[in-house]
Amino acid sequence: MSGTAAGDERPARRPPIAPALSRSDLDRDYLARVTGPAELLEDPRTRVVVLHAGRALGASPERLALLAPDDLGDLDPDELVFLGRARSDGADLPAGGAVLSLVVDQERAEQLEGSWLDLRAVGSVLDPRDAGLFTQALALANWHATSAYSPVTGRSLGTAQAGWVRVDPDTGREHYPRTDPAVIVAVLDDADRILLGANVAWGENRFSLLAGFVEPGESLEAAVVREIYEEAGVVVTDPEYRGSQPWPFPASLMLGFEARIAEGTSTEPRPDGTELRELRWFTRDELTAAAASGEVTLPGPTSIARAIIDDWHGGVLADRVDW
Repeated sequence: MSGTAAGDERPARRPPIAPALSRSDLDRDYLARVTGPAELLEDPRTRVVVLHAGRALGASPERLALLAPDDLGDLDPDELVFLGRARSDGADLPAGGAVLSLVVDQERAEQLEGSWLDLRAVGSVLDPRDAGLFTQALALANWHATSAYSPVTGRSLGTAQAGWVRVDPDTGREHYPRTDPAVIVAVLDDADRILLGANVAWGENRFSLLAGFVEPGESLEAAVVREIYEEAGVVVTDPEYRGSQPWPFPASLMLGFEARIAEGTSTEPRPDGTELRELRWFTRDELTAAAASGEVTLPGPTSIARAIIDDWHGGVLADRVDW
């Protein structure tokens, strides 16, 4: 017998969300990493994203500045990282044009025209190409900043594969960029309320979803259940994947889930007191009013936390302050 029995229908699975920094319009072209940046510097289509102190040079508040290599004077290929090639034509970057990233010091930064953009602030207004470029460039810059020396020998590591590998000169051992997976969860009860928490390190009135890093040997689903119980003292079940987002602060991959309080267990949350100082349940109407009045400050629109909250709410919440 085919079909679904009456009374046994399951709700249709919703499409995954698409947080701001999950967007991209770049071919990473990993084979080009082998040739290195030196050859790319000779191509007139090549452009450079410039970073300083965790920010990227912008041509405007909503667009990265993509500079020609000649605009930056003499460049050391070992200081450049190959990000990829443009998939589509743009006024400042033709299709197929390569993009490199460069981290500059204070003196050099002061010589460049433009504004310095913060990814948290502008990630939601950048187009997919620039959002992807900024996120990737910052993640790799953070990795290089903390991976200059071998953790085994203590020797200075060289660079290879256009900035994607660091090599121990003594052993030849290769070191690759790392990504730390973390789960972030919309906890719901039978009334479809959402549970939000206030971290002890945040300012007053800031609330967000519960989150935590995945431990070694742990599945994502097991991490959801463990983290929620550790931080809030409630038991959740049936985690449903909702989407992911790279979060280069410094090297996280946020994996979004929705989970419900397990049947027959308490819905009374207990903040752990170490990470969370307060936990509150909200209906949609309650969160709408609290956000509009300023009673609650929600995560900014660049974050996956806000994307999941807005998805649960059924539309973009209006609030007074962005993180």
